[in-house]
Amino acid sequence: MTSDRARALQSLMSMYFHLRAVPPPALRNSASWFRRLFADDWNTVRERIGRHREEVLDKGYLHHAVLYAGIPPHQAPDGPRTHVVLGGRPVSHPDPSLPPFLLLTAAQAGRVADYLAQTDFEELWGQAREELMRPYGMPEAERDVRGAFAAAHRDLTAFYAQTAQYGDAVVKWLMV
Repeated sequence: MTSDRARALQSLMSMYFHLRAVPPPALRNSASWFRRLFADDWNTVRERIGRHREEVLDKGYLHHAVLYAGIPPHQAPDGPRTHVVLGGRPVSHPDPSLPPFLLLTAAQAGRVADYLAQTDFEELWGQAREELMRPYGMPEAERDVRGAFAAAHRDLTAFYAQTAQYGDAVVKWLMV
C-alpha cells in the first residue's frame, strides 16, 4: 500500500462526527472559537458524553443521517428529521480544506428532541434497512448492525433531550 493511500485510510478510520451542546450566551460568531470548542482531550469528551452534553458518531455518521433523513429521491423535507445529524447553519472552518462546523439553534435542537422523542426506531429501521445493510452484504450481520444503530439512536435521543431541557444550541463538526 502506498504511503498516500495508507494516510488516507488512517484518516478515514479516525474520523468522528461530534455534536456538542452549547448554551446560547456562550456561542461566539468565530470559526476560531468553534475550533477551540472541539480541542478537548478524549477523557473530557467521554465525561460530557456520559452527561449527554456531547455525542460522537464514528466514520459511519452519513449512515446515521440516512436513518433519519433518507436518501434521494425519498429524502425527508428540511426540518427536524434532517437536522438530527447533518442539519444546521454551516460556519466555515479557518482552514478551507477542513469541513465546516454546523450550528443548530436552541429552537432547532428542541424540535429535533421532540421529533426523536416521538420517533419509533423500528419504523426508521424498516424504511432505511436495505440501504444501511448494503455495505455489510451479509444477512447474518443484521442483528449487530441494527443493534449499533438502535444504540446510537438512544444516545442521540438522550443527547437532544438533555440539550433541549437546558435550552442549548448544538455545534457539530467532523473531526479528522
